[in-house]
Amino acid sequence: MASGFQVLQLTEEAAEHIRTLLDASDADPLGLRVSIKSGGCAGMEYELDLVTEAKSGDDVVEDKGVKVFVDPAATLYLLGTEMGFESTKFRSGFTFKNPNEVSACGCGESVELQAADLSKFAQKN
Repeated sequence: MASGFQVLQLTEEAAEHIRTLLDASDADPLGLRVSIKSGGCAGMEYELDLVTEAKSGDDVVEDKGVKVFVDPAATLYLLGTEMGFESTKFRSGFTFKNPNEVSACGCGESVELQAADLSKFAQKN
């Protein structure tokens, strides 16, 4: 884990949905990878993929019985994040309560993120 901190935490709903995805896959995945890519009207988007092989440098978060692999380039942007899952009448998907989010686009598909201030994060933990 980066700097001794757990990069992110999962809600029960997120962990359950990750288990569902892993169980439904024929590829025998190890977990779910979270990364950040450039895109969308706010500048960045969360990207999720099933992991069949860990990459060097990944932060591995084990929470509520599942593994989430965090791309090392995303770690500073995800510190302190709670990853959830919601299903409503109009949409279902993973959610991110990210203290490093500066703004989000109106459609909710992209965000503007800043790197976490490690000194503030260390004081909280």
